[in-house]
Amino acid sequence: MRRSNLPAELNRFVGRAAEQAALTALLETSRLVTVVGVGGVGKTRLALRAAAGAQKRYGEGVRLAELAPLRDPDLVAYALVEALGLTDHTPKAPREVLVEHLAERRMLLVVDGFEHLVESCAPLVRELLAHAPGLTVLAVGRRPLRVAGEAVFALSPMGEADAVALLAERAAEAGAPVVPVTPAVPLVPGTGPVLAPEPGTAAVRELCRRLDGIPLALELAAGRLPLLSVEQMLHRLDDRFRLLTDGERGVLPRHQTLRTAIGWSHELCTPEERLLWARLSVFAGPFDLEAVEYVCGSRELPPERILDQLGGLLAQSLLSREDTPAGPAYRLLDTVAAYGAEWLAALGDTDRMRRRHRDWYMGLATWCELEWFSPRQPEVAARTDAALPNLRAALDLCLELPEDAHLAQHLAGTLWFAWVGCGRLSEGRHWLERALALESGHEEARLKALWVLGYVAVLQGDGTAAVAALHECGERARSSRNALAEAYATHRMGCLALLSDDLPRAESLIGRALDSYRELGELNSNVLMGQVEVAMARAFRGDLEGAVAICREVREVCEERGELWTRAYALYVLAYSAWTRDAFGEARELLTECVSINHTFRDLVGLVLAIELLALVTVSEGDPAEAAVLQGAVVPVWDTVGIRLFGSEAFDGPRALCEQRAAEALGAEAFGVAVQEGRGLPLDEVVERALARRRDPALVGPADATAPRPFRTGRSAGVPGTRKPAGSPTGKGGEAAG
Repeated sequence: MRRSNLPAELNRFVGRAAEQAALTALLETSRLVTVVGVGGVGKTRLALRAAAGAQKRYGEGVRLAELAPLRDPDLVAYALVEALGLTDHTPKAPREVLVEHLAERRMLLVVDGFEHLVESCAPLVRELLAHAPGLTVLAVGRRPLRVAGEAVFALSPMGEADAVALLAERAAEAGAPVVPVTPAVPLVPGTGPVLAPEPGTAAVRELCRRLDGIPLALELAAGRLPLLSVEQMLHRLDDRFRLLTDGERGVLPRHQTLRTAIGWSHELCTPEERLLWARLSVFAGPFDLEAVEYVCGSRELPPERILDQLGGLLAQSLLSREDTPAGPAYRLLDTVAAYGAEWLAALGDTDRMRRRHRDWYMGLATWCELEWFSPRQPEVAARTDAALPNLRAALDLCLELPEDAHLAQHLAGTLWFAWVGCGRLSEGRHWLERALALESGHEEARLKALWVLGYVAVLQGDGTAAVAALHECGERARSSRNALAEAYATHRMGCLALLSDDLPRAESLIGRALDSYRELGELNSNVLMGQVEVAMARAFRGDLEGAVAICREVREVCEERGELWTRAYALYVLAYSAWTRDAFGEARELLTECVSINHTFRDLVGLVLAIELLALVTVSEGDPAEAAVLQGAVVPVWDTVGIRLFGSEAFDGPRALCEQRAAEALGAEAFGVAVQEGRGLPLDEVVERALARRRDPALVGPADATAPRPFRTGRSAGVPGTRKPAGSPTGKGGEAAG
């Protein structure tokens, strides 16, 4: 895990030296600090600055959880799991996962934008602090959590000097020479020189005073300075204050000031910019240009004009741009989005825009599912990750509307690759179970959600839930003559048998499913994974030659299609075969590629299997100490996957052999010390360690010709449909399965 997931600062941090020092000091004495203040006062920016500065005090680093995009209170714990970089394949509740992970760690957790979820957030924070003595929480919101021990840090607007410096700095960034500035001493050590207005700029100071020193208001004003002089802005702002002051009774003065500043910016926008601003408020979290063009485009706002309007909002500091692994994305500040949502509601267009938003992200999910079986697989993983807040919003809407229950089932099932392939089993089960609790009247959507739920439950080690879902799927599929859904249910029942060591049954069931896939022309990652699962069953029964033949063919298809996820599992079987032939260098090459792929996709099941086998290769190369470290490193990871090695004797074979040989070579005490060292390593470091040994052959010890041979119990009978990947002669198929 990276020590921090804090975002990079996009521009210079100006002012707030005293506040930053005070907040940093408070973090040293209190385990729960909540920064509160009006919208736009700079709570998040200051908190992130203080967190970054305090990072060295926390052995496990700093993690940021952004809760503002969430609408469902039940997702708070899932969002924290995501923020901590955890991948949990067990059926444990996310609260339990968090408690177990944080119990012995020293970490600073920043929870931002919780105010609308305080009823679910506060008890969770209380529980985590009670069970994790090394945890410190820095919360950021408009009101306190009201948890025992909470230290509330009320952030006020900027003083005059800081406010003027901020306005001048941002105006200079916007290319506005209208504010006279000169270099000044840094207001915060280490930030470099800032720009300060020259003496006599009374109009600038007056503008800052009128805006109450609220940073967001100042930045909005700075965005207008290329177009208006300070004096012109003061005149317009005076008019707006007089217009609105009497009509905003009951609103806190500084909140009124911010609304006034935002409203004033709204008035200065073009009609198209205002309309786009309102429509953008339906997005949760970051969004890309394509999404905006589809969701927000119309006759009044032609899609081809969207980019220009986005540029206008960006220039006025109403919108921020960020680079993500999936490409450039945009985001509305929460306060700006809330203002836009009010305008959208006033236009009576909220429901329609939410449906358009849902439709886009359902389309994106469908595209991602299809492209998962292609060279774009890493791009699909990145886009899904970036779109997750919006996919959650789409699922929320589907579940809100009874008539859209089938869409909820379809979307939750379509995202199987995100739940299974990208390490989100627990959240996937949350959505699938909620969707299946509804009666949709659409059998195809329900069948797909059922087999995906069964698949998720199998990988979580919850055999009871898996059998229930897969049995219902199979029965309903037979009744409705849906052969494809029946094949998927049969396949996943075979997968359950494989993990339960019922190898003949696994081969039989998966073989039947593969025959059906071939007849139906189905070829995708799931089908290829079925091939690999049969190969595993054969290898465990002693038919290593048959297993290798299958996996070589699977690897060829994966190379042709650019598929990586299933390829990694085929490489695992081929690496095991190489190890049995004493080809330890070949086995290491195969396994390090396997480790790299699984780590990229956050697939912990594949990752820990590969590291376990890599440990066996390492001891066979003559390095029992490193092998023991690797074995120790995967122990805590298995805790997040479920029962260690699925409780399977077959899958446990490489681990048991490695432990036996390493312990014999090192002695029990030294072996235990090495294992304990491995247990303390972060997963990212373990992966880097494995990859480094591949890059540096000098780190690999000499081959040991006395390596034990595999456990063979005799060859298995041939299974129909396992020699060639299933697919139609025309190459049809895809991920839109079931």
